[in-house]
Amino acid sequence: MPRQSVLRRALALVAGVALLLIGIALLVLPGPGLLLVLAGLLVLSQQFPALARYVDPVRERAMRAARESVASAIRITGAALTAAALLAAGLLWGLMPELPFGGWPTGAGLMLSSLLLVALLVYSYRTTRDPRRG
Repeated sequence: MPRQSVLRRALALVAGVALLLIGIALLVLPGPGLLLVLAGLLVLSQQFPALARYVDPVRERAMRAARESVASAIRITGAALTAAALLAAGLLWGLMPELPFGGWPTGAGLMLSSLLLVALLVYSYRTTRDPRRG
């Protein structure tokens, strides 16, 4: 196997597993975890064809969850408020190292979660509510 192919496969494995793990974490944390699980499976299935059979069932559930997450103004507002709370908590934890697990590593993780939630919320809205993207 050529060296470039091995490197590409290793990078796909790392990226796919990272997306999958973050997605699984977001299944219990605030955020649309199924979309990241789907992204991880799509990346991994390119290099590991045996995983392709899981893509369609997860895609159906992820798109249904994405539609539901932007189905009403209340849900969109709730997600936006959650993102704002995560951002505020990240700043608080970053600026107050005396808090449990305080410091910028925790704060940065919370702020990254906030940005990820906003990005996935925008993606959900654009793909499920925009008639041009049907």
